[in-house]
Amino acid sequence: MVIIWNKSIKELIGEVVSDKNDMARTILVKSVKVHPLYKKRFVVKKKYYAHDAQNISKLGDTVSIRETKPVSKTKKWLIVKVLKG
Repeated sequence: MVIIWNKSIKELIGEVVSDKNDMARTILVKSVKVHPLYKKRFVVKKKYYAHDAQNISKLGDTVSIRETKPVSKTKKWLIVKVLKG
């Protein structure tokens, strides 16, 4: 997981797990956290709904998403570019 703080804009890297909707993708972002007491590492997964206006990303692609103003009720992220696919 990569978070870039530039003018309060977050940017994440994740994998497309659903491309069934038109102009919308479900992105799975994995991050590694450390337990504060036991120091064990564990993976935290979270899904984000991102806007993809040109439908350029497909299932299984690795994409970069950026936080933006709400496009719909659930879509608050925008796909910036496809990294691998």
